[in-house]
Amino acid sequence: MAFAFPARLGILGGGQLARMLAEAASTLGVEVVVMEREPDSPAGRIAAREITGPWDDTDGLRALADESLAITLENEFVDVASLRWLEAHGARVFPTAATLARCQDKHDQKVAAASAGIAVTHFRAVAGADDIIEAAREWGWPLVLKARHNSYDGYGNVTVRGSDAIAPAFEALGFPARGLYVEAWVPFVRELAVIVARGHDGAAVTYPVAETVQEGHICRIVRAPAEVAPAVARLATQTASQVVEAFDGVGVFGVELFQTEGGGILFNEIAPRPHNSGHYTIEACVTSQFEQAIRITLGLPLGSAAMVTPVAVMVNVLGRADGSATSEGLDAALAIPGAHVHLYGKLASRTGRKMGHVTALGQTLAEAEARALAAADALRLVALE
Repeated sequence: MAFAFPARLGILGGGQLARMLAEAASTLGVEVVVMEREPDSPAGRIAAREITGPWDDTDGLRALADESLAITLENEFVDVASLRWLEAHGARVFPTAATLARCQDKHDQKVAAASAGIAVTHFRAVAGADDIIEAAREWGWPLVLKARHNSYDGYGNVTVRGSDAIAPAFEALGFPARGLYVEAWVPFVRELAVIVARGHDGAAVTYPVAETVQEGHICRIVRAPAEVAPAVARLATQTASQVVEAFDGVGVFGVELFQTEGGGILFNEIAPRPHNSGHYTIEACVTSQFEQAIRITLGLPLGSAAMVTPVAVMVNVLGRADGSATSEGLDAALAIPGAHVHLYGKLASRTGRKMGHVTALGQTLAEAEARALAAADALRLVALE
């Protein structure tokens, strides 16, 4: 694809993923135009232009389309109708509205995956408490109650250990205004994730299988490559690729998986965008997941997903309090050899909110993890009065 500079890429959303997309775009001489609901977003502060307004505002969408060669997503919470409007008005949008529609409802994700022959845990839609009681009769306690829409980083999942926990779980998740579904508990060995990049012609590359470690349903650590048997890695990679194909995905996708006893793999969730489990690729791979997303959106060749280091470990830097935020400890974090610090420039801290991440490369996972944890722990996002 040929284009004149300055070429511009449109991004719906202005958070940290959009910011890292903008950083990657700059190395290719590509500017970004961000559309975000509130001004002064993390990506908006480094973008060539920030359009402020609701994601369904047609004036804003028209401006985004007029100024961009193509448009991509930072998150899956954009209304599908907005993508359809853009496509109807000639914009090139990837992932497409059709793919986003398949991904937004997490219950429907499971339906689509199961229909494609991909292994998933038991699940069913929830219309009331009776559905959970019946699920417990069939699958046993505990169960996991999940929101069908707009859930991330543990905001939307509740473990239900008995019938007396149903009502509090409903209240916590906003039922019945918010649609829910229930899943059988998976006694997994570890949680895995694979970043899959798939081009317009169906050609795809997969990144190394990574292990993700959750604390309070929020990803804390990503280890790449995961210490799993080669057969498990092959099955995880194959499953992730099949999932993206089942959703007819064009772009970069994060596919979350469970490894079960005996080396089995179950599909958990798909995110139609660069994913937290792939942040390590910025330093550790020939082509980062963010550059890959830009290449695909603009119709450029796929890059290599090979690692340039034996191992990498990424640790999320999470907010420790609520309020306006500033960072402390950057000097201490940067003093740790091999620590690569990424702060997202978020103006508000919230307990458990992803405020940044640290990646460390190394010869062994233990060595890299120790350095990444030390640097992440040195950083404090302080709530100011």
